[in-house]
Amino acid sequence: MTFDNSKTIISLRIRLFVVTVLLLAWLAVVYVARLIEFPVFGISDTIATIVLVAIYLLIALWPMFRNFQYVFFSDDDEYIVLRYFFAGLTGGKKNSITIEKRAFAGYKYVSKYSGFVKSLILYQKTGQGIAKYPPVYISALSREQCNMLLQLLNSYTPKD
Repeated sequence: MTFDNSKTIISLRIRLFVVTVLLLAWLAVVYVARLIEFPVFGISDTIATIVLVAIYLLIALWPMFRNFQYVFFSDDDEYIVLRYFFAGLTGGKKNSITIEKRAFAGYKYVSKYSGFVKSLILYQKTGQGIAKYPPVYISALSREQCNMLLQLLNSYTPKD
């Protein structure tokens, strides 16, 4: 089975683009063109701008706080393949984990901050013992994708 969370990451990028354009439009209308007379509803232009910039920063930095990553998973052949990279404001280095199914030694599911940040740590059997991979953050996966991923990994985990 193969799946990824590209729709989530694309909608995140589109949302960030739209919010950026709206904030820039606000700044142009209020400070450059001076089309709005303040105070409006008793709020000054400075207070309104501070509130809008705070909302923008929250939307822009939300993926960073939750460690959102693009995740591609495939188990179609004799390998388990997991490709991932950070999907925040700045992209991240692209990483890939490829484990032979018979060498797969299990995984650890880690949920921090009441499920706010979720990650997987994969283990692989090697000649020297068990190798541990760095965590793959799965916070950006949908609930169905997360359940499917854990179910598939459970099916490959050795039953010792």
